[in-house]
Amino acid sequence: MRIGIPKETYKGERRIALAPAGVDTLVKAGHSVFIETNAGVESHFTDESYRRVGANIVYTADEIYQRAEMIVKIAPLSESEADMLQDEQIIFSFLHLAVGKKNIIEKLLTKKNIAIAYELIEKGEHLPILQSMSEIAGQLAVQEGERFLCSDIPNSRGILMGGITGVAPAAVVILGAGVVGFTAARAAYARGAHVIVLDKDLRRLRRIETDISNNITTVAANPYTIARGTKFADLLIGAVQLKAEKTPHLVTEDMVRSMKKGAVIVDVSIDQGGCVETSRPTSVSDPIFMQHNVIHYCVPNMPALVSRTATYGLTNASIEYILEIADNGLSNALLGDTGLAKGVCTYNGFCSNENIAEAFNIEFRRLHIFSNN
Repeated sequence: MRIGIPKETYKGERRIALAPAGVDTLVKAGHSVFIETNAGVESHFTDESYRRVGANIVYTADEIYQRAEMIVKIAPLSESEADMLQDEQIIFSFLHLAVGKKNIIEKLLTKKNIAIAYELIEKGEHLPILQSMSEIAGQLAVQEGERFLCSDIPNSRGILMGGITGVAPAAVVILGAGVVGFTAARAAYARGAHVIVLDKDLRRLRRIETDISNNITTVAANPYTIARGTKFADLLIGAVQLKAEKTPHLVTEDMVRSMKKGAVIVDVSIDQGGCVETSRPTSVSDPIFMQHNVIHYCVPNMPALVSRTATYGLTNASIEYILEIADNGLSNALLGDTGLAKGVCTYNGFCSNENIAEAFNIEFRRLHIFSNN
């Protein structure tokens, strides 16, 4: 199979879809890999490092899209990238279609593209590709939140996360106890913060207590407890994720108004619309804005801050699926792996994800695949 990896065009995106080790795996299995020149530079992978493992370096994104049967990338499709897609081409990426533009999905349907979303692929009870980035985002949420609590940031609270003898630590309130929330709770607790985690799922809260510490306060989430937690927080981390759906605003604007002056919100859910009503997407280069005297950090692609680590993590998680499709053909790969099939959003000109179809009021058809054998 011919596999194309374009340079990412999303603002501040520094990752590349595959590290050289992943390309090496594909080439040794007999597949051709085309990489746009300098696509890996911001992850500290040179064109030469890809040439050494057998990749073909090409000089325009258009050539990548024209030559490849499958496009492998990271950021959701832009309109110009959707325009470059060829008919019936496979696109494998974080797509977040439910919060994207309707004309993007319309282009995918018109061209009968097979759009497979990293964030929807399942393995047992887990989302293996999304999990690799969520582990990074959870740590960065604490790291970046701590940075913006410091006094060199205008209007910040000027406090140390771990406190000192006789001085209380920062209150870190985490909304959601999934992978992002769990990882953030572990990082904040290790820094000495007073950590409070809210979630509706008591099993997740028990895991926080047993696997990290029972010194972490766990609270059943509802509007009342969310309002109280928001008011108490020095750092509020939004770590809510609904599969293929826009995230609801669990933290209202009135709750934000009630927060401490200079408190920090890190809304990790922003790539799915955000769980805080006052959130809006920011960028790696311009990550914050102030509203109601509260610092908002809402970068959708936080793992780009650690692009090399993130590229390795993404490669480790995605390569088995890319290889499965390349080795066995798309139909056989989807038939043989129901978890992979759950990542398919568009197929043969129809939307195959019910939540996305409902969000845009377009026709939904269940995925029907036939073997190529």
